[in-house]
Amino acid sequence: MQQHALALLRVLLSYYMTNGYAVAVGYLLISAGVGLALGTTAGAAAALGVVVTIPPDMAGPRKGKFRQMIPTPILGVPLFFAVQMLHSSPLELGILIVAGTFVAFLAMAWGKRGAPIAIALMFAIIFSLAVPPQEEVKRLTAALHVTGYFALGALLYVLYSCIVHRWLNPRYRVLMLVDTLLSLADLMRLQARQFGEDSPEMRSEASGGLISRLLARQAALADQIQSTRDVVFESPDSLPRQRLAAMVLHVLDMRDHMIACALDLDTLRQHAGHNTVLVQMHDMLILLARETDNLADAMLFGRKPERPMDYRAQLENLRWAVDDDAMHSDPNRLVTSRNPSPDALVHSLADRIANLNDEVQRLYALARGEGKPNLAAVRASWHLFVSPVAWSIKPFYTLWSWGAPALRHAVRAALAIGTAYVIALLLPWGTHEYWIFLTIVVVLRGSLAQTLERRNLRVGGTLLGCLLALSILSLHPGYLAMILCLTVAQSVAHGLALRKYLYTAVAATILGLIQAHMISASSSTVFALFERTVDTLIGAGIAWLFSYVLPSWERSQIPNLVRRVVKSQVDHARTALDLVQLDAVDNAPELKWRLARKDAYDSLTALVLAAERSLKEPRAVRPPLQPLEMLQAHAYQMLAQLTAVKTLLLLRRGSLPGERLEQPLTRASERIANLLNGKEVIVDTVNADEPAEPVREPTLAAGPEHVPQAWDTNLMPWLERRLEQAVLLAAQIRKDADQLLGR
Repeated sequence: MQQHALALLRVLLSYYMTNGYAVAVGYLLISAGVGLALGTTAGAAAALGVVVTIPPDMAGPRKGKFRQMIPTPILGVPLFFAVQMLHSSPLELGILIVAGTFVAFLAMAWGKRGAPIAIALMFAIIFSLAVPPQEEVKRLTAALHVTGYFALGALLYVLYSCIVHRWLNPRYRVLMLVDTLLSLADLMRLQARQFGEDSPEMRSEASGGLISRLLARQAALADQIQSTRDVVFESPDSLPRQRLAAMVLHVLDMRDHMIACALDLDTLRQHAGHNTVLVQMHDMLILLARETDNLADAMLFGRKPERPMDYRAQLENLRWAVDDDAMHSDPNRLVTSRNPSPDALVHSLADRIANLNDEVQRLYALARGEGKPNLAAVRASWHLFVSPVAWSIKPFYTLWSWGAPALRHAVRAALAIGTAYVIALLLPWGTHEYWIFLTIVVVLRGSLAQTLERRNLRVGGTLLGCLLALSILSLHPGYLAMILCLTVAQSVAHGLALRKYLYTAVAATILGLIQAHMISASSSTVFALFERTVDTLIGAGIAWLFSYVLPSWERSQIPNLVRRVVKSQVDHARTALDLVQLDAVDNAPELKWRLARKDAYDSLTALVLAAERSLKEPRAVRPPLQPLEMLQAHAYQMLAQLTAVKTLLLLRRGSLPGERLEQPLTRASERIANLLNGKEVIVDTVNADEPAEPVREPTLAAGPEHVPQAWDTNLMPWLERRLEQAVLLAAQIRKDADQLLGR
């Protein structure tokens, strides 16, 4: 019960719900204020302006907030007015709605920044339809009045949003980092399952479902980290902000260590008696995840975190736990350069988990105010790792190709809305066609997978929302009571839109129906539940059917994503193995590597998400899933291998023999680039944890593998083995990519 209460508090105090509360307060202040000052009709119209302006108001950086918010009233007010003027002209109104839908959905070309604008513009059209038409002689006057109140609400909300967002920015910085830490802890627990009991079921899961879940969770975390970067890395001009920014950098390092911590796990499982030591490592990862959770909770509740447990001593004392009989009877215990000793593998695994432990210690030190942030890295990250906030014209130029997903989606949406308009005219309750449009707008997504998910949640949420709205209206609430209900609904609908869409659908239904009831100035509480249900089913059905019209199947996007992954792996390998870092006196080489690493993660995230969406598409149009999954796994493994190398080089900078490292690093970098670019081939490659002998080159390592310790300077065999595995993984990536590209 306590865990459930804690989970609920984490949601209620999260940055996305805090954003929802801020949005709801703005809605309450503006709609109630205008209603009390100018009358309920003016207040209801102003409330519509607020609702339409809300979608782009998300937690983000301070800079560029006004530029993100102002396009909605600039474009939405004329659309709202035009619909008001054409209420009595069905043909012209239909043309306007279809054309407006096409133009609005073109904003999807601007990605995450453009999508809320598109939704907001569609809301301007749809909620204008909800305003009852006036008599012809009064139409212009009535349209100007209601549009004026609508514009007043929209502009007041833009001003409110910019002020409140700036005021909440310090809290957003903390809460977004808290959310990232909680996700990191969840990923750590999932990663720990790879160290679980060595049963056939576990091995089957580790080779299939668990790996897929890890890749999906890594992709989600990468997207979440970027959102956190955009806020936390902005203007770190005070010590508390610098500490938060430094914590994000340590989170990035923890993500790398987590990917690397399972290296050699399959090789270790080939030896007898490994269960005990793997269980200890599993338990250690769970403990570190718990420490990360505790840090996040302390920051969430504004407490100074207590000092964490330091598990470095236990990890350094971790030894090969096997009885003598198993040790002597193990047929795989032969130690060679290609077959490391179990002791070496255990030490390597324990050392990587120890790196995670060290990062947790550094996070706590910064959170407690005891650690000093790396100001050079923080300042560099401020400029280089945040998303641009200025609007660019470049996406507009990419639209005008028939294969452009945004153009096809805009055409698809316009056709769906046009079809819905014709159907609405034929329905006996055609005065409520806006509800069909609203369902299409929120259900129809750019991919079939997202549309199917939204369809089911929308229908269920609408049914429940209709019942709740009917219950509320049956109580004959007054104006302020309805505004209060709308405030709560707006908070939930906006706050959980990207997290729990079912709750958003329920809240949005209540919001839309009560808002329509207010704007119609009707005193009737008899709500047509049947009509709303049928409208929702019609809208969801149309959205589902039109998701197959001019589809942008993921298969068509895969080749470009694969090429991007290969290119980013080449760039990352070159920067990770760059010799300049050995003699550098500043952080420039490390910064260059961090940028290359970010691009590698971003490209893999895009590929993983596309692969996930393709699973919901018809079998006939799916990309070949096996090479796609193998490419993702091998790319993450190569990132892990090179991260292990890079970590070693950074930790031992200045004490490593540069003359001895030059040849293996240069040769490995060249071979990886040649293999990934298709200029070299290694045949009969196998899993990188059991590397086969390359055909065109001898093995990089010679002699028995040595266990690297903190006091040991002879790290060459270990380093060379990592480089060799990275080379073999590069060959696997090229092979997987060729299968996907049809070569």
